[in-house]
Amino acid sequence: MKQQTLLVLITFSLLHTLFSCKKVEENVDKKRVLISSDIGGTDPDDYQSAIHLFMYADLFDIEGLVSSPYGPGRKDDFIKIIDIYAQDYPLLKKKSALFPLPNTLKSVCKQGAINAAPYKGFSLPTKGSNWIIKCAKKKDDRPLWVLVWGGLEDLAQALHDAPEIKENIKVYWIGGPNKKWSVNAYSYIAEHHPDLWMIEANATYRGWFMDNDSPADLKSNAFYDNYIKGNGAMGNAFKNFYNGDIKMGDTPSLAYVMSGEPNDPTSESWGGRFIPIQHSSRTVFENHSTINDTVSAYEVLEYRFKGPPSMISKDSTAFLFTINNQTWPGYYIDNGTYAVRYAPKKPEIGKYVLNSDSNDFNGQKGAYVSTIPWPGKFKQSDYKLGSNWYSDIEDSTYFIREQQGAKTISKHRKMFLEDWAKRWSWLKE
Repeated sequence: MKQQTLLVLITFSLLHTLFSCKKVEENVDKKRVLISSDIGGTDPDDYQSAIHLFMYADLFDIEGLVSSPYGPGRKDDFIKIIDIYAQDYPLLKKKSALFPLPNTLKSVCKQGAINAAPYKGFSLPTKGSNWIIKCAKKKDDRPLWVLVWGGLEDLAQALHDAPEIKENIKVYWIGGPNKKWSVNAYSYIAEHHPDLWMIEANATYRGWFMDNDSPADLKSNAFYDNYIKGNGAMGNAFKNFYNGDIKMGDTPSLAYVMSGEPNDPTSESWGGRFIPIQHSSRTVFENHSTINDTVSAYEVLEYRFKGPPSMISKDSTAFLFTINNQTWPGYYIDNGTYAVRYAPKKPEIGKYVLNSDSNDFNGQKGAYVSTIPWPGKFKQSDYKLGSNWYSDIEDSTYFIREQQGAKTISKHRKMFLEDWAKRWSWLKE
């Protein structure tokens, strides 16, 4: 009789433990996230960030994986990484029942814009922009965190088509180089949706891979051999991107919602700390700029030129703007006015040239000097922003060389990478 009683008690205890564990997992405070990424483009670091995302997928409700400009990247590039994740899924599932099924992740992969937005900043709806709207309108008390790892085209399109979604989303955007490529979409958002809840990280994110102060075993070129190598299919695949060296310049957006109090960008977080800004710098040049013109790094430079009336339609490419061996389209606006936008990604002396079939523009040149800190002193041509737009800290105490705010991430790098190393150990057979 005593043995039967003991068996009943043990069984009850085990059932209670299992139920309690399940209850704890169900009550995890999971953030809703939607990723908009230029994965598959010219920079392979998005592949690294995608692998990292899926290794932490048990912590989030991943509601969208949108492939956005630029380059040859498509939604199949997300699916390629999901197929690798599927091979490791059985081991991850042993650690947490909350890891999503690979097919569940595939079902939320959507193709977004393929080309950059024209001068007006938006174009036609895409499956990606429509998916952003659908997710944002879902009935849920939690905000949808839209983490943008590339261009803003699909977000701009979604805001144009359904501006009411602003009430339900919070955006963390990796700007900097992405800003220069996505300058028209950015300008549309800053001008027409200044009340968006936005973190614009133009330089802070660089603290992720500027690791001079990291311990030797955690340095970018050592982490793979010490913690990733030989661990699962994702570990094997990681070597294909940057030869395994850690970059993952977009990962700070996810790290931001993994720690701290993400509703307060001024507080400490693995993904950086930010300050509210009331304006986004913009200079409008009615002709060419010169070496005597000083602007802020990350500022929108808008050039407008007068020329002969054109037979081409509005928003059609009329000339090319080339700087640092990279080219942007210039557009015919209307009534003999032509325009192009650009945003320098760092402090620099920039020199540009126009190329066109028309002698009115071909060969014309200009220059500028960009400086930090961003966004600089307010001027009337700037975009006026609402109370929930945040960006890189201007205090030079938090700079790493010329990258403002970068130390607000690098200070947490050791803790974050040690946490990630533990997850890699889950994939050891």
